[in-house]
Amino acid sequence: MGSLDPSLISGLPVFEGLSPTDLDRIVGQARSLRIARDQPVFEQEQEAHSFFLLLDGHVRVVKSTPDGQEVTVRYISPGELMGIAHALGRTTYPANAMAAVDCVALAWPSRLWPAFAADYPSFGANTYKVVGSRLQEAHSRVIELATEQVEQRVAHALLKLVNQAGKKTEEGILIDFPITRQNIAEMTGTTLFTVSRLLSAWEDLNFVKGGRQKVTVVAPHQLLLIAEGRARKS
Repeated sequence: MGSLDPSLISGLPVFEGLSPTDLDRIVGQARSLRIARDQPVFEQEQEAHSFFLLLDGHVRVVKSTPDGQEVTVRYISPGELMGIAHALGRTTYPANAMAAVDCVALAWPSRLWPAFAADYPSFGANTYKVVGSRLQEAHSRVIELATEQVEQRVAHALLKLVNQAGKKTEEGILIDFPITRQNIAEMTGTTLFTVSRLLSAWEDLNFVKGGRQKVTVVAPHQLLLIAEGRARKS
């Protein structure tokens, strides 16, 4: 395979502030991967041999609990780093990463991580910003789980996904990757039954439209009112 083009990564927030020469050098050490839908990019507790940049597609990050439950932690969008265990001081991956659709990613060996952080200070700083924002997101989620009603949590999760991967259609804003009611239940710390009941009620009100592994948000403003606890109780 020929060498990869630095334009694949230029303009992405994590590589902001790097010179064309630096970008060329970084891309020159990457390999390109295609990951088929439902295949793992990496697995929880596996040795963190590589870190990755998602170029195309969406990846679902899932954490397995000691009692065998699965929790959908977040979705990774194009332009985001993943598998950055070494930035967290870990030698193993903290979660599973599954391709939600067919994906294309760049991979670098983890042994390059210390050199990248030292040789390209803006890359190191940008990466720690990513880590910081994900920790903040996790913190917000703990507070949501502790303080919000389940319908607020589900509305919040749908709005977050729309913000991340929304695609305008005639019917509304489609979350542009396959997502099941079970995935939404895992994201919001509730049951499949509760999510199904809520989405069915919201479909009746024409706030959302469902389909097989598809969710379209028809009335984002109504979901925002629910998420903020300002919706009128029927």
